[in-house]
Amino acid sequence: MMQLGAKFAGQAQAGNIFALAGTLGTGKTHWTKGFLNHLQPDTPVTSPTFSLVNEYRDAETPVYHFDFYRLKSEDELFALGWDEYIEESAIVICEWADLFPAIFPEHTQWLGFSHADDASRIVKRISKPDATVLE
Repeated sequence: MMQLGAKFAGQAQAGNIFALAGTLGTGKTHWTKGFLNHLQPDTPVTSPTFSLVNEYRDAETPVYHFDFYRLKSEDELFALGWDEYIEESAIVICEWADLFPAIFPEHTQWLGFSHADDASRIVKRISKPDATVLE
């Protein structure tokens, strides 16, 4: 996963948004660690599950790493300044992005993470998921 994340980082540029979708343990955070380690090798990378967003500013292009797992609504994201993050000349990576697909711009790159039968992981480009209707 880390090698694949690094490969994506090698081609990334300011303004890219990566929306990661998949269940627990499918490699979203490890992919992100590989991505960030490629751009900022000496920076420790942790999951923002509780902080909701980690900011990495040690490279030429800042990287913002979100984790939507604990969020209950889009309003919480907008309160964090979501609009400002995605409008900045930065790279945005969002784990659990499929919880709030409607907030992502059209140029977002969607990646689906899943488990394979042999316990390895599968990562593939996917279409933007439909917005989930909560009742």
